[in-house]
Amino acid sequence: MFEGMKIQIINGPNLNLLGLREPEVYGKERFEDYFDKLKKEYPHVELMYFQSNVEGELINKLHEIGFSFSGIILNAGGYTHTSVAIADAISGIKSPVIEVHISNIYAREEYRHVSLTGKNCKGVLTGFGMDGYRLAIEALLKLV
Repeated sequence: MFEGMKIQIINGPNLNLLGLREPEVYGKERFEDYFDKLKKEYPHVELMYFQSNVEGELINKLHEIGFSFSGIILNAGGYTHTSVAIADAISGIKSPVIEVHISNIYAREEYRHVSLTGKNCKGVLTGFGMDGYRLAIEALLKLV
């Protein structure tokens, strides 16, 4: 049914600290542990994970996979609110991108209420904790 489907999860800055950083906001689970659960839940989908704190590396990854993958789940972290370059990279690729935020960006500081990247995505999930990644996979399965 979904054979050959490849989904790349891309996490941006500071998300390598999930489980350690502000657990009251982001939870206590490490992303790698959550990712292992996703791979078990979706064995029929080839799931890959990439994280970088460097804006250019995120852009390079989008360019690298953005014409061959079935979908991309992007949590650009703080770059969501500042990076025209990542927004342009999303706009320039063919693979559908779903933006995910663990916390509800609209319930936080005002500068987090603006997503420069979201307008170029198929959809945005915010405030569902780590489950937002699973919801994004479900959305991509329906899109393809």
